[in-house]
Amino acid sequence: MLLTGFEPFAESPVNSSWDAVQRLAGTWSGPHELIARRLPVAFGSAGRRLMEHVALHTPDAVVAVGVAEGRRAVTPERVAINLRDARIPDNAGRRPVEVPCRVGGPDAYFSTLPVSKIVAALNEAGIPAEASLSAGTYVCNDTFYALQHALVGLGVASGFIHVPATPQMGLGDDVPTLTTDQIAQALGIAIDVILAGAAGRADAAAG
Repeated sequence: MLLTGFEPFAESPVNSSWDAVQRLAGTWSGPHELIARRLPVAFGSAGRRLMEHVALHTPDAVVAVGVAEGRRAVTPERVAINLRDARIPDNAGRRPVEVPCRVGGPDAYFSTLPVSKIVAALNEAGIPAEASLSAGTYVCNDTFYALQHALVGLGVASGFIHVPATPQMGLGDDVPTLTTDQIAQALGIAIDVILAGAAGRADAAAG
């Protein structure tokens, strides 16, 4: 299982996605190996770095995680769109406006994660969660699109999960937050659901 988060950006001292990924990796005791990696907040570079990790580790499932400031719930994404349209520059100083993630690529890709099952499991555990139909047009979506493009048709469960900010990001009292522990717990539950589905598909294929 390959799980990624992002470095800090936009003057926040930390990024809730990477903090939670690190927290989960440090306490992981599941039967499957969990590989945690941090990605840059940079158009193109994040997707390329992610695919380098995929090529190196050949995981059975890949989940990229990013922060969505202002969201109150953990939100597995359903769709990556072929569009870069940045409100602020990325960490490399680039601010693309209305350009494709991949010239000539499909307009969109769907997640191959069991989104509805993840949402149901999180809500059952008391963690606010809902499916999202938009990963935005910033680096998160760009990375999600690159991931799905590279893995299309290969049978690897892959997708993107947005998580709320944490208090440590210092975004102000009016921004909804969850704790790092809550987000890490949510990611752990999501991974269990994803890997259970992958195991079920493998058993069905073997039978």
